[in-house]
Amino acid sequence: MRYAEASPRSGSFPDRRGSPRHKLVVLGLVGTAILTTPAIVHAAPNSQKTSQQGAATSPYKAAHNAFGQPDLGGSWSNATLTTESRPKGAAGLVYSPADVKKLEDFALYEERVGNMPTDPNAGADVPNGLELRESFAHASGETGGYNRGWLDPGNRVMRVNGEPRSSFLTTPDGKVPPRKTGVPIVTDNTYGGEGGRGGNTDNPESRPLGDQCLVFARNVGPPMLPNGFYNNDYQIVQSRDEIAILVEMMHDVRHIALGRKDHLPDTIRPWFGDSIGHWEGETLVVETTNMPRALAYNGSWRHLKVTERLTRVGKDRLLYQYTIEDPTMWEKPFSGEYEFHPLNGQIYEYACHEGNYALEGILAGARQMEHDAAAKSAAIPPKASSQ
Repeated sequence: MRYAEASPRSGSFPDRRGSPRHKLVVLGLVGTAILTTPAIVHAAPNSQKTSQQGAATSPYKAAHNAFGQPDLGGSWSNATLTTESRPKGAAGLVYSPADVKKLEDFALYEERVGNMPTDPNAGADVPNGLELRESFAHASGETGGYNRGWLDPGNRVMRVNGEPRSSFLTTPDGKVPPRKTGVPIVTDNTYGGEGGRGGNTDNPESRPLGDQCLVFARNVGPPMLPNGFYNNDYQIVQSRDEIAILVEMMHDVRHIALGRKDHLPDTIRPWFGDSIGHWEGETLVVETTNMPRALAYNGSWRHLKVTERLTRVGKDRLLYQYTIEDPTMWEKPFSGEYEFHPLNGQIYEYACHEGNYALEGILAGARQMEHDAAAKSAAIPPKASSQ
């Protein structure tokens, strides 16, 4: 295991108590590099401010780069308490001030409890703060592999134009619409959404993509969504003919072609689909088709089209909007949105498959279980025939 002291990142925005928070970056832990990004601080709301006379000023306009494009470049994060789908109990798209305070205060309490020292002689199932949130409770499995300090889900509710949102999705109920009548529900965990759980243990390629260190959850997308655990960081690099988005989790890169008109043939389905981009004023519009089955969105892949819009709406705010279309799956398109906030630092290497001992251990453990079961079966005398 290799350690390096990290300078503050996302980074080291100050937390709500005002003091900068430093984290330890682990560059190799059970075959993965787990990097933490502390508290989120969103910039002041309102992409369109109003003067004392009540007249609206012009909306924010991003600086342009050497290619004449609005500058979206830099390092960004989408870590947040807000999830894509609206949770139970949320009354609508916008949280009340009381709800925001309750959620954000609990997140700080959760951090404080989860960062308490753990007795090194305690068992793997000793409480460590992760049990406070249902989505964290399984993070350690039965191994005791994580403390709260290794996780960075964000501790602030996502704001969009200053509004604290209960979900990314802007559908009436904040959820993915129901499928058309007669469309079967197909469960597919090949991308390894929860740390790579699921799949069978016959060989490495039958494991979820997370176990194979290829893709983790929907960080890369499209749509690009936070994973709720850690490393929700992105670096955008622009050129005249292409925009590349480096995703810290699994060090994947999305390539967005500028100027190309036609998508690839249907039989060619790259990782993360085929993305074509163009500029509409200050907004980058990206259309992605040709998604592989392994990266299906809620069961949709063959006819899936995702349209993303990225607009710099403030010095420290990057608005991200997406629309999902699949006429074979849903009656009509539906959309979601959130805002990236700056990462105060840089993207570090995520060294996963370079030392993926976890995958080796999973397969070896399965073989041992099979061996033990066979030995136990051989030791039990066969039952006498009833005939």
